[in-house]
Amino acid sequence: MASVTLKGNPCNLSGEPVAVGADAPDATLVGNDLSDVSLSSYSGKVVILSAVPSLDTGVCDAETRRFNEEAANLGDDIVIVTVSRDLPFAQSRWCGAAGVDKVVTLSDFRDGAFAKAYGIEISDGPLKGVCARAVFVVGKDGNVVHTQLVPEIVEEPDYAAILDAAKGAL
Repeated sequence: MASVTLKGNPCNLSGEPVAVGADAPDATLVGNDLSDVSLSSYSGKVVILSAVPSLDTGVCDAETRRFNEEAANLGDDIVIVTVSRDLPFAQSRWCGAAGVDKVVTLSDFRDGAFAKAYGIEISDGPLKGVCARAVFVVGKDGNVVHTQLVPEIVEEPDYAAILDAAKGAL
């Protein structure tokens, strides 16, 4: 079982994160309009899946804003999806307040299907039930081409490596 830390304190995950070379699991999430959105609806595109604990925290806010800025230069063949357990209403409110309009935010609040399928659900500690900070890059063929489980939740991911992997998967 994998683990991460929160300010140095260990938090175990529900499983092992999906590995490079694996087929990206499909999961049905909830859009800001409460519609069901399957990750498979993005097939044929390179997808950057950015999992965060909550958009209402400083690091998750900064990460999603950064990906929104980067999305402007990536073209239509790359989509960035940020997943959290925040309610769709909160995600929509946050996006409006932050001016985030190029990143798709989807909620895993109903059953945690995404966090469980990707092996990143925190299974103990104060953040039990939320997504660990992780990024998965999925190629147009549906295979995972890059992963990063951020070892310390309060740190940001390696944007350069993620963006390089996404561009390389085009």
